[in-house]
Amino acid sequence: MTRMQPESPWDTPDAAEEEFKPLTAEQVQALRRTQPLLSVWRVVIAQMFVGLLVALVAWGVSGRTSVGVSAGYGALAVVIPAAFFARGLTSRLNALHAGAAVLGFFVWEMVKIALTVAMLGLANRVIYELSWPAMLVGLVVTMKVYWVALAWRRVFHPQVKT
Repeated sequence: MTRMQPESPWDTPDAAEEEFKPLTAEQVQALRRTQPLLSVWRVVIAQMFVGLLVALVAWGVSGRTSVGVSAGYGALAVVIPAAFFARGLTSRLNALHAGAAVLGFFVWEMVKIALTVAMLGLANRVIYELSWPAMLVGLVVTMKVYWVALAWRRVFHPQVKT
């Protein structure tokens, strides 16, 4: 029994005849208003606030300072590497060439991962009476800000001036 393949829209002669039409300046501005860019610095600032909130809640619920400090350190293990990453992505060198931007993205992502792993590895030496569960809660909740930023894009984007 043979299966029939659905017809591809690329196989039609009309698709081959269509020309690429560049956008006008007005169309680009309208597109930017409807689909704004995400500001990486606003995400880092939001992570700082969420990390502080998690640390205060952990301290308030447990009544122990060490639990609050552990949750705060977990949040810092996300925020500090994210700030380095944001600084690396927004440097002028990345704006010069598309290849440099792609390479810069991967390099700064590796720096971010290495710094996060190093901070987590040093946590037991840096924090007195470290609470691993509280630190991991601070880390995970602060990392989830990335998803919130994608869901609420309009809150985290810089305003486009028209």
